[in-house]
Amino acid sequence: MTAYWPEFLTIMVAHALAVASPGPDFALVLRQSLAHGRRTAVWSSIGIGCGLSVHITYCILGLGYFLKNSAVALATVKYLGAAYLAYVGLRALRAQPRTGDVDLAAGATAPTDRAAWTTGFLVNVLNPKAALFFIALFPLAVSVHTPKLIQLGYGVWMTLTTMAWFSFVALVFTRAEVRRRFLSHGHWIDRALGVVFLGFAVSLIFATLS
Repeated sequence: MTAYWPEFLTIMVAHALAVASPGPDFALVLRQSLAHGRRTAVWSSIGIGCGLSVHITYCILGLGYFLKNSAVALATVKYLGAAYLAYVGLRALRAQPRTGDVDLAAGATAPTDRAAWTTGFLVNVLNPKAALFFIALFPLAVSVHTPKLIQLGYGVWMTLTTMAWFSFVALVFTRAEVRRRFLSHGHWIDRALGVVFLGFAVSLIFATLS
């Protein structure tokens, strides 16, 4: 087992840097935290982790090579991802001022747990940049001789730490004092994040992924 520690440490550092960098996942958890509260944000965090596990799974199975070298498949994921980010952004742009208690205001319009999970899952799984990260990471960091069970362990680690990281982000941004301040200006923050999501969608459309 000790022979695989260098691989694991490489994957751990690369993944930590990637997951902590600002992107659609972070923007989503931030919006869910401020707009709908901790429960919704945590369920979206779990969805993000599940979406990431899809990328990891096809890389372990060797299907990442197909996606990377199939212009049609990559373009399909690219435009679906851009469309979904634009959809999330447009919904955020329509945010209205909130009144009353912050928890009651958020609870009145909060999505179901399943809807929150689905949003997180789709934002991650339809992100071709996330797909290409893992497609590039596995051949570089993982030997072809590494047993699939060990590779699965790497995947479980990355999935769980992703969920933990974004749940921590949710915990930070759902503190009572943060959300009370958000109540009076929340619709403007929502709309600003809507612009961010639209920016991600536009950048994805024009990104060169090959």
